[in-house]
Amino acid sequence: MNQIAVLDQQTIDKIAAGEVIERPASIVKELVENAIDAGANAVTVEIRDGGTSFIRITDNGSGIEPDQVRMAFLRHATSKIRHVEDLLDVTSLGFRGEALSSIAAVCQVELITRTADSLTGVRYVIEGGREKSMEEIGAPSGTTFLVRNIFYNTPARRKFLKTAQTEAGYVSDLMERIALSNPKVSFKFIVGGQTKLHTSGNHRLKDIIYNIYGREITAQLLDISSEEEHIRIEGFIGKPVISRGNRNFENYFVNGRYIKSSIISRAIEDAYHTFMMKHKYPFTALHFTIPGDLLDINVHPTKMELRFSNNEGMYRLVYETVRAALSGRELIPQVTLGKEEQKKPEKPVFQKPLPEPFEQKRRVQETMKVTSLPKPVLPPERPAAAVSSEPETKRSEAVAAPEKSKGASYLHSLSKPEHSTSFPKKPEVREVVQQDFFSEKLLDPVSVKEHRIIGQVFDTYWLVEFHDQLFIIDQHAAHEKVLYERMLKTLKTREYTSQYLNPPVILTLTMQEEVLLKKYMEHFTSIGFEIEEFGGREYALRAIPDNLFGIAKEALFLEMLDDLAVQPETSSTELIDDRIATMSCKAAVKGNHRMSAAEVHALINELLTLDNPYNCPHGRPTIVAMTKYDMERKFKRIV
Repeated sequence: MNQIAVLDQQTIDKIAAGEVIERPASIVKELVENAIDAGANAVTVEIRDGGTSFIRITDNGSGIEPDQVRMAFLRHATSKIRHVEDLLDVTSLGFRGEALSSIAAVCQVELITRTADSLTGVRYVIEGGREKSMEEIGAPSGTTFLVRNIFYNTPARRKFLKTAQTEAGYVSDLMERIALSNPKVSFKFIVGGQTKLHTSGNHRLKDIIYNIYGREITAQLLDISSEEEHIRIEGFIGKPVISRGNRNFENYFVNGRYIKSSIISRAIEDAYHTFMMKHKYPFTALHFTIPGDLLDINVHPTKMELRFSNNEGMYRLVYETVRAALSGRELIPQVTLGKEEQKKPEKPVFQKPLPEPFEQKRRVQETMKVTSLPKPVLPPERPAAAVSSEPETKRSEAVAAPEKSKGASYLHSLSKPEHSTSFPKKPEVREVVQQDFFSEKLLDPVSVKEHRIIGQVFDTYWLVEFHDQLFIIDQHAAHEKVLYERMLKTLKTREYTSQYLNPPVILTLTMQEEVLLKKYMEHFTSIGFEIEEFGGREYALRAIPDNLFGIAKEALFLEMLDDLAVQPETSSTELIDDRIATMSCKAAVKGNHRMSAAEVHALINELLTLDNPYNCPHGRPTIVAMTKYDMERKFKRIV
């Protein structure tokens, strides 16, 4: 039998390091968070070979006192907490005191630090957990870490690192999220001598979003601001036109920390339900301010996951906040004729603003490209003192993401000088954007008399002219949305009509389906279903909601049960009703079905009454728009 023995300290440190240090990005995360906790408002991160051979992190924070340098590298040495009670109110990004010890256990580390009130600094070298040297040195105030050769003394772990390019990608992704989580800090990220990210630290989250994600996404943002019971949510979400096939664009931060939370993620995605296609995910950059006693961030050594004291309350707050921001807006995607080649925009580089007269003209032109305002009136141009003789298409474009406002006041606001950025030369491209104008809406009772219904094409789409735009309505998607809203109203008011089936439909359910039916029976009966036990696992479907009569009753009912099977236990009544209503839209008029003009008028009139008539329950657009400007460009009336 093997004897029990106490491990030596070096082995203990290497094992502990494995919990905290997985790759170069882990080192960058720990050291940058320490810099922020030290009060730095400027942090520079430089890596080589993906961070495997060299990482340098410099900050202008408070620095470390000379007599505390050695102690900083001991396990569980921290300045963030003193007693176990302090864990209930942790506001710093790091508090365990394992970071420096873990990094020093598997890397060659050099530290240079000086406090503001000291004349000289300290240079400390520690490799593999063993001190090599400590000396006095001249240095600027703040702290610099140089970390070399990650896992140099644990080659088995070094083998599991990816290529330099992949590891650099992990660090880049981390730096972008840290920048988004700390708008008050200026971050500079350098890879192999090239600056990849540089933020100003001007407290403006929108500027950082622009710097990281570019013009297209920044032009499609909606403000978020909500507060309830000491919990505050601020930031931006993307309009539904911004969607991705994964959750990489879902960014949310709690008390300045990027975290992952199934509760927040599900609430966001459920709020986008019916605004976005299935298997598509939105863009978000949300900041949560939550009292520490309502959180448990001591869940995992990386502190990436956390628990809330009231999951249901957090879900409801996030869902309602995001849903409210999306509702009540005219969100009609604008399309162009033909397919134009579009270069992927390069990362924007900040430069000196253009002269004011040229800047004003550029801003107005840029606004006309990314928003679609009905009949805009451009302000008169002022003569410029000096204008480049280069053709306008060859000049560097600068852009400031437009803020929402109204009519002429919106255009007037563009003449105010603002922070600007430049892009490399690129051909002019009409992007697919989503309209959000605040007057003269297509679906507004006062606008109906100005609609000119041109006709139906392909027995599916209706063409409507309104001002200088052509609107194309998908009759199936629009009718689906009308039925969906109608069903939701029925669920809320409990007013329904049923259609009896003769003979009744007999269903044989699996054990799981039977459990679901009993669990949600009240929801089914509240909209007009009548279901009775028929012996064993068989049930008789005796009546269905009136608007579902004439479609495949058995298949639809089983599909509804399957859809409810994926609902979490904490789902609200409203969300379950929403799922049932979504499935009921199978009764909508299909494509390739000829409708009369009177039916289309009736459909448009019912769309007018809806909160969100612009997307069907599955997220597809009900209406798309094409401008007169786009048509005239295609016919070369405008060059």
